[in-house]
Amino acid sequence: MKPNFSGSLSKVLYGSFDMLVACPFLNARTNVYMSIPFVVSLSNHIQSKRNLRFPAFTFALIAVVFAMLNTLHANAAPDTTLLNYDGADRQQRLVAAAKAEGALTLYTTIAEKDLAVLIGPFEKKYDIKVKVWRAGTDKVFQRTLTEAQAKRYEVDAVHFGAPEMDILRREKLLRPVSSPHFKQLIASAVPAHREWAATLLSVWVQAYNTNAIKKAELPKTYFDFLDPKWKGKLGIEVKNEDWFSSVATELGGEKGIAFFRELVAKNGISTRQGHTLLNNMVVSGEVPLALTVYNYMPEAAKKKGAPIDWFVIEPAIARANAIGIARNAPHPNAAMLFFDHMLSEAQTLMQSIDYVPTSAGVDHPFSKMRIVTVDPALPSEQVEKWAKLFQEIVVKRAGTQ
Repeated sequence: MKPNFSGSLSKVLYGSFDMLVACPFLNARTNVYMSIPFVVSLSNHIQSKRNLRFPAFTFALIAVVFAMLNTLHANAAPDTTLLNYDGADRQQRLVAAAKAEGALTLYTTIAEKDLAVLIGPFEKKYDIKVKVWRAGTDKVFQRTLTEAQAKRYEVDAVHFGAPEMDILRREKLLRPVSSPHFKQLIASAVPAHREWAATLLSVWVQAYNTNAIKKAELPKTYFDFLDPKWKGKLGIEVKNEDWFSSVATELGGEKGIAFFRELVAKNGISTRQGHTLLNNMVVSGEVPLALTVYNYMPEAAKKKGAPIDWFVIEPAIARANAIGIARNAPHPNAAMLFFDHMLSEAQTLMQSIDYVPTSAGVDHPFSKMRIVTVDPALPSEQVEKWAKLFQEIVVKRAGTQ
């Protein structure tokens, strides 16, 4: 596409631009340069079109060159062939291409304290800088979507919840890839479209204050919570409608919905904004038992000596977190190498910080339990249905604190 020249030199500049486009010495995929013969040719062309004085000619020449360089730079597309390459030399070629790019930008919801554990070894091994922008799920999603709509291509890889990742896929913002590490993951971790892959499972567990509740008193089934002894003792995170929908479905759909209505009516459930806050409320005893905190939270507090422990009413309900490569990633090869890292070396690193990796070969506390993963591709009308029911049955009756 030609740049939009204006002014008295426009015809001359357009003609010069055409010469630049045709010039064999300019290539968008290599270092752009100009040969001395070409400069002479360009000079003759401009002077033949206008009787320009030297300063004007110089200005025209510089304007043409810089406009062309800018156009070539904007139109240059990075090589993405290795993202679906499975040859024997894949790793060698991918590492070389990634190192040539030198860096990648990651948008993620991974906890700040865990970023160094998961990213540091990658940076050290490959000498590739990972520039991280971290925020909550809603902000990561919104920024990724907004920048793509504005054709502002800065992000290379995104790592956050699989349901949100699948929305990005449906918006055609992700790129399908192939990785030799797919075969090491649990079956549900790699969708058929291959536009993202689950790296870890955020498993909801039930956490309790060990000073307020004895282990022998813990319920064995959800229906045990209907016992009057649990009145005023239960808490839940205010946005956990996907946990609510999964449990209700496991309990029989309508029967499960009826169970939650009865539970709230009989014993009540208080709501808290944020899993960290809810976990802290269990530690303090303000919420004796939380229905939904992520497994690593009470485990970490327990290791520090806090009066908290956790258990699971099976099946364990989990939300997958996934990684995907942006369709217009400026550093696709570095992003692909990091993608591989998150599905391989990072899996054991996750285990060390009490995450639940999706590698079938890495052990974790839920290895022998039945786990139900929230469907990331649930139709929007179903998502809205369950969100409305959760608000109606739980949140509005409880009040958020």
